[in-house]
Amino acid sequence: MANGQSRAGGYHVGSVDTVISVDAVSRQAAELAGKIGLPEILALANDDPYILVENLRAGYGRMEILHGLDLAVARRQSLCLIGPNGAGKSTVLHAVFGFSDIFSGSIRAGDGPGKRDITRLDPTSKLSEAGIAYILQDKSVFPGMTVEENLWMGGFLKDGPKDAKDAAERIFERYPRLADRRKHQAKVLSGGERRLLEISRALVMDPEILLVDEPSIGLEPRYIDMVFDILRDLQHSDGKTIIMVEQNARKGLEFADLGYVLVSGELAIAGRGDELLENPEVGRLFLGG
Repeated sequence: MANGQSRAGGYHVGSVDTVISVDAVSRQAAELAGKIGLPEILALANDDPYILVENLRAGYGRMEILHGLDLAVARRQSLCLIGPNGAGKSTVLHAVFGFSDIFSGSIRAGDGPGKRDITRLDPTSKLSEAGIAYILQDKSVFPGMTVEENLWMGGFLKDGPKDAKDAAERIFERYPRLADRRKHQAKVLSGGERRLLEISRALVMDPEILLVDEPSIGLEPRYIDMVFDILRDLQHSDGKTIIMVEQNARKGLEFADLGYVLVSGELAIAGRGDELLENPEVGRLFLGG
């Protein structure tokens, strides 16, 4: 093809003349990477991180995906992870929540210098003891259960069924759209309603940290805006700390306070979300031009 460019396998949306391969994106992003140390990462979190990941090496089985990753996010901040396919973005969320194998490094959470080391906690303990909830990608609801029953399932770690039902009622008070469909099976919901249910189910346990995996995936544009409005409200009104992976890099960086670009399991670029949006090379590689 002209100029030796492949017209398939590109990372971002653009014309066929602008699409480049994932390997080329990874190579060019790596060339942009500067030396990003822990002091720079901490400064982005106002030197007061609520969750702090240091020199993390993690993966699956014997395969190491993350190679010495540092990450810091302050309370009430949001971070969006972007990068080419296979960069390790979802593995970051998996490692923080306890879904992957940790080879070395640490994950700590809490206010001030006395953060708790949560590196080795399992997912149940991450939710019940550390207040970390994972909002999975699409199709994580129980389709044969009603909306109400799905919310009750989100409270499986509550002291009893009544506590879970009380928490579900608070969700219904907040989101009338779900309340109107409380007796409907989840499988009849629209894509946007299912995503709202997935988010709401995670809120039943009132977590402090939300790990959000691809919130816009599979949604129509009108529902994408709705989902990001919900997340924005949770951050700014409820004080949630949010770490997300988002395939729509522009939308994610427009939402988030901070942005990290991951390449081959390492942090290549870090900055404020608006700064990355204005970075011409980040735009060329990840934002469609």
